[in-house]
Amino acid sequence: MRDFFKNFNAKIILMVLLAFLLGWQLGHRDIQLKLAGYRPTVSVINKEPPENINIDFKLFWDTWELVSRSYLDKRAINPNKLFYGAISGMVAALGDPYTVFLPPEQQKFSKEELNGSFEGVGIQLGFNKEKRLVVVAPLSGTPAQKAGLLASDQIVKIGDKDTTNITLPEAVSLIRGARGTQVTLTIFREGDTDTKEVTLTRDTIIVRSVEVEYKNTQSGKKVAVVKLSRFGERTQDEWNEVVNELLAANSDAVVLDVRNNPGGFLEGAVFVGSEFLEGGDVVLQENSEGEQIAFKVNRIGKLTKIPMNVLINKGSASASEIVAGALQDRGRAKLIGEKSFGKGTIQEAQDLEEGTGIHITVAKWLTPNGRWVNEIQGLDPDVKVEADKASLPSDEGREDQSKDPQLEKAIELFN
Repeated sequence: MRDFFKNFNAKIILMVLLAFLLGWQLGHRDIQLKLAGYRPTVSVINKEPPENINIDFKLFWDTWELVSRSYLDKRAINPNKLFYGAISGMVAALGDPYTVFLPPEQQKFSKEELNGSFEGVGIQLGFNKEKRLVVVAPLSGTPAQKAGLLASDQIVKIGDKDTTNITLPEAVSLIRGARGTQVTLTIFREGDTDTKEVTLTRDTIIVRSVEVEYKNTQSGKKVAVVKLSRFGERTQDEWNEVVNELLAANSDAVVLDVRNNPGGFLEGAVFVGSEFLEGGDVVLQENSEGEQIAFKVNRIGKLTKIPMNVLINKGSASASEIVAGALQDRGRAKLIGEKSFGKGTIQEAQDLEEGTGIHITVAKWLTPNGRWVNEIQGLDPDVKVEADKASLPSDEGREDQSKDPQLEKAIELFN
């Protein structure tokens, strides 16, 4: 869920984020907060407000003073946490679950995830249309997948923490943890009548973003099944390796599998889309003024002629929907499987001071034909094929997940 928006002014971000402190000079210059008893001294610096912002911050500091003086557990009063919490609250007031301020630990988690190596359970998180926390995708081979979690499962609780109105970074922070430790998730799945608890043991998650295997059609054609699990920092190098391999293997067709791919870098989506398309648009970016920028094919692809199909499901989101939508609109491939997730906004990630960061929704993206997946609630497949439904673990075990009717259909269409 981390696409980058180009030509955005980082200075504006910094100015807005610092407004909580900068506005203080309006009525209180040269101030130090001296908290009674336990309270540490907090020096307020960098107090110049951005231009055209005229807000009296007396209420903010009066509240800070009152909490610091009166709150029962003085050990919980940490000035940095209060400060980060204030910024998080400002950003959360926008009402966009994908625009978030990241304190140092959560910023570290975010970078680790895009690097493809972290300690946790292997869940990509997002929000459904009701803004409930959901599994966007369980990553292949991870504790989450082995436990039977599925895309669109609602996470009602993380441990004892109710997830109503939880932020994405907070949820990630609660689920991540040291290898060997456990976390219990309360899950509600569409069609069930009650929630279920699933206890997962955290592990080191190393995610290769591109893998390939080979299948044969009944007519003897060799099909390269390329599993693209994310658009991260290593995706382009891994993608090039796989493309060279499948060409050397004399593949007759390609199935691009972006099921449970939650997205990542916008540039990665344009790069992958350019492998299959000869010129033209890959994605359209639209800003708050309705102005559109077209991201076009940016290189000579090696797979522009080979027959192909694309697999999607409810876990296909963001950058993976960009690629699938472009190939569908351009008539390059059929989409097979289930309706995709429907995340059509672009977030820019900015590094801020003291190891913090922010993800800001700066634009929405449209398919080459102008479709916005938020509006249509995901991409519809050309050939709808339901997946075999796996069950959460029980005393009787799980259903057999070895069958893959969606992949079987994609290969069958090459006969």
